[in-house]
Amino acid sequence: MIIVVAFLAIVIVIAAWWLSTQRIMSKPWLEIGFIDELPGVRPPPTKIGLGIFLAVAGVLFALSISAYSMRLQSADWWPLPAPRLLWFNTGLLILAGAALEWTKRQSRHADLDGVRFGLIAAGVFTLAFVIGQLVVWRELVGEGYFLAANPANAFFYLMTGLHMLHVLGGLVALARVTFRAFGSYEGRGERDRLRLGLELCAIYWHFLLVVWLVLFALIAGWAGEFFEICRQALS
Repeated sequence: MIIVVAFLAIVIVIAAWWLSTQRIMSKPWLEIGFIDELPGVRPPPTKIGLGIFLAVAGVLFALSISAYSMRLQSADWWPLPAPRLLWFNTGLLILAGAALEWTKRQSRHADLDGVRFGLIAAGVFTLAFVIGQLVVWRELVGEGYFLAANPANAFFYLMTGLHMLHVLGGLVALARVTFRAFGSYEGRGERDRLRLGLELCAIYWHFLLVVWLVLFALIAGWAGEFFEICRQALS
């Protein structure tokens, strides 16, 4: 339970800080000057919507991790071995996020070729991550680590599957941004929409990476000592 409370506190702090930087409570109609120069223009609704979605998704993962930590000390808990391929998959997800950050920089310089290359690279790295996760599942099943054989197995497939669903949803959004980049790029409106799409994708991929790093720490067994410290602090 402490994990959920701690996560919620972090989400509230980050949301408050982010909203303060966006000046969401400002009154731009009282400002004087051109609309693009006004510091109090509210953020796009899509960015606010993404922030709300990430908060909800984060709570979902936090609840899963909390249930994992409570089930960890059960007598019937037999942890799975962490396949080495998970390290490679983690690197692929890091490269995908880095590619999107690089693509954002290219969009600021109006380098359309760079934007297209970065989007394709991010998509390829992410697809490779998904394929790598499927290979990990197949290897574990081949070694006898079935879903219903052990609670640890069930939690592994549940949490990695939940993460993969979020990755697949992100790929759909990334594909839309990629098609937009290969379409009409004339006019400031099109460039602004493309830039906004890149920014949203980058934020989402950073979220996916942070969640995966936490899950990877659980799978590798590094978080066991942390959970034990939390239990001792509460006892």
